[in-house]
Amino acid sequence: MYRACMPRAVLLDLYNTLVPGGTDAERAEVAQAMGADLGVDPGIYADLYFRAYPQRVVGALGDLEATVRTVAVQGGAAPTLAAVRLAAARRMALTRRLLWPSAVTLEALDSLRRAGWQLGLVSNCTAETPELWKRTPLAPRFEAVGFSCELGVAKPDPAIYLAVCSFLDVAPTDCVYVGDGSDNELAGAANLGMTVVRTEEHVPTEGSWPRQRIGSLADLTRLIGLPVRSPRSAALD
Repeated sequence: MYRACMPRAVLLDLYNTLVPGGTDAERAEVAQAMGADLGVDPGIYADLYFRAYPQRVVGALGDLEATVRTVAVQGGAAPTLAAVRLAAARRMALTRRLLWPSAVTLEALDSLRRAGWQLGLVSNCTAETPELWKRTPLAPRFEAVGFSCELGVAKPDPAIYLAVCSFLDVAPTDCVYVGDGSDNELAGAANLGMTVVRTEEHVPTEGSWPRQRIGSLADLTRLIGLPVRSPRSAALD
């Protein structure tokens, strides 16, 4: 059990932690189809779209339709509104499919909540994710969310973790952070004093750090046990 850091909250990554992140091949296929919709060579559009990820992930290009149009213009096109909407719908369909959690994941989140853990989400994502998030069964299970495209900052920048900690009114040292390890997220969390747990449910990993690992989110409650109660909550008894 993690008692040294007095954990009371669990912060979770989204893609490849709560839901799959999709393969490079399927993302490329969708991006190429978007290019064809917009009148841009499919390969060129896909390349431009992926190159724009650092801007997309912090919301610098606006919402999904604005992003789609901007990238199309970079590719030399002047797409119609109908073409932009069609291309955006393709990307939304991919995200919608990926963003639906399994029953096992939902039960694991419910188990954590029943045990008394506060739940926060810390996600590097692009504009379509927050739009779809609120319609998923994940949304009501979280007390705080931090989407990089809305906050304008992405992991491993400390600011995105600290924003969610602030929403939950907890210190970083009160948190267990769970993620697959992409974007150097685990080191970013550990540098703030969080206990880190790597999930290998969707993405196999190599290396020995961190030692704490889970093969399924269902294993997390058994690993971390019950949250340590704050002095304030104890005083209310």
